[in-house]
Amino acid sequence: MTNAGAGATTNGGAGAKAAAAAPLRLQHYLVMAGVAAAVVLACLRYAPPAAGYGLLAVAPPAEAAARIGVVAVARAADGGEAGAGVRDGLPDPAVVIFNFGDSNSDTGGMAAVNGMNINLPEGRTFFRRPTGRLSDGRLVIDFICEFISTLRESLHTRYLSPYLKALGADFRNGVNFAIGGSTATPGGSPFSLDVQLHQWLYFRARSMEMINLGQRPPIDREGFRRAIYTIDIGQNDLSAYMHLPFEQVVAKIPAIVAQIKYTIETLYSHGARKFWIHGTGALGCLPQKLAIPRDDDAAGLDSHGCLKTYNAAARRFNAQLAAAMGQLRQRMVDAALVFVDMYAIKYDLVANHTAHGIARPLMACCGYGGPPYNYNHFKACMSAEMQLCDVGARFISWDGVHFTEAGNAIVAAKVLTGDYSTPRVTIAGLVNSTLVPNDG
Repeated sequence: MTNAGAGATTNGGAGAKAAAAAPLRLQHYLVMAGVAAAVVLACLRYAPPAAGYGLLAVAPPAEAAARIGVVAVARAADGGEAGAGVRDGLPDPAVVIFNFGDSNSDTGGMAAVNGMNINLPEGRTFFRRPTGRLSDGRLVIDFICEFISTLRESLHTRYLSPYLKALGADFRNGVNFAIGGSTATPGGSPFSLDVQLHQWLYFRARSMEMINLGQRPPIDREGFRRAIYTIDIGQNDLSAYMHLPFEQVVAKIPAIVAQIKYTIETLYSHGARKFWIHGTGALGCLPQKLAIPRDDDAAGLDSHGCLKTYNAAARRFNAQLAAAMGQLRQRMVDAALVFVDMYAIKYDLVANHTAHGIARPLMACCGYGGPPYNYNHFKACMSAEMQLCDVGARFISWDGVHFTEAGNAIVAAKVLTGDYSTPRVTIAGLVNSTLVPNDG
């Protein structure tokens, strides 16, 4: 009896456990089925379209901007604070940057269009490989993009792909139209600012066509509206005229500024509302300019060893460009136009070089000839006879014209403060400003 009772108790307990387990197994299968269904729906939702236009056929996930819309007008006059990545319960839209310029912001366009196989030491300090940037590492535009990526969780990639890069380009967070050697004035280079503008117009037109066909381009209408349009150009124009008497150089400046102004007006007429414009740097402090033979080696140099006439021309250019931005603000009342005084930033880097741990502010890291400038017009950086500074050595100039990563990092840090901006606006403030709908 005792054994039989025990057996009955044991069997009854097992039956009860089996009965209890059945609903759990059913729930498990239902959950797994739900997960499978969600995966299938996700694959269908984010599958790329069957047809497209070359690189524009890349299809990113649907952008949150299409759901949020634009709700207010803001001119970003107060600088703002960095966003948190989520607002009103929805993710912030991805930040889009369209950049126009020359080699100071070229992230590989010139190398791509000319089929240049650049070798090390270009890119040696950060990327550990050449990327087409005329530097040993990152440029100011790269640091700006990195900073913006900390403001938006939805930024797809940190760096801008060149417009003409055939392989590996990602245009979801913007396009870089800058090409090394470019001028603001037409005809001065194959990819002058007017050509870059037409490339943007083409890119926008094809994107709108894809949208009208029910496809998803890398950047949607909202992306074009909310984008930041950065321009850093004019240095090559000034440099080309510096063999002329100073007053003749000054007489050329209005035409350079007019072309930049026209570009902004055209972008504005197609819906652009956020502009970030860089002035030119201290041209007279570049080793390339300083290495030009002079009758009297000390003639024309200021207290920091920079060429007075080159720097005076740069200041005149910046003053006229800043004035043109002021004129545009009077007419484009719903736009933010920020001018950044790059001259003040870059000249201060030379004048106060010891504070940044730089011993030779006027000497190129990669060049030929040694002190004081390590620059030779016939044996430049990347030549077989180049003289190269050690990795980690702190130099401002990389090759006599362009900055090192260390120099660019200092410049970018000052740019991001907003202290050199007119009006005093930060990049974070510009990112977080919103605009009224405008289809252009």
